[in-house]
Amino acid sequence: MSASENKSATQAAYQAFGAGDLEGAMKDMTDDVEWMVPGNSTISGTYRGKDEVASFFMTLASKSFQIEPQHFIAEGDHVVVLTRTTTDGQSADQANVLTFRGGKVAKFQDIGDTALRESVWGKK
Repeated sequence: MSASENKSATQAAYQAFGAGDLEGAMKDMTDDVEWMVPGNSTISGTYRGKDEVASFFMTLASKSFQIEPQHFIAEGDHVVVLTRTTTDGQSADQANVLTFRGGKVAKFQDIGDTALRESVWGKK
């Protein structure tokens, strides 16, 4: 897929996620997707496969997680999304880096405020 197509797929996935449509949010992920959340919070780690990612999404929902994409930047197989997230009433800016393989997201890297995550979710 082109960078433009990857960007469009990413925008559609964020829109679906915001609407609570997990199937729509995950439809363009590879079966072996890797979803990486940095830090030492209880939600930090690498989630592998759609089932683990879906479970992670349900965990986020338990604290009224919301994400507002601000900018989508695409080049080749990578899309960077600059966002504003709110979890349990606390907000922070973050970036997400999506790597596409064969037209689907194969890798998702979250870059955000790890101290805030520990404050909201607790430490491991």
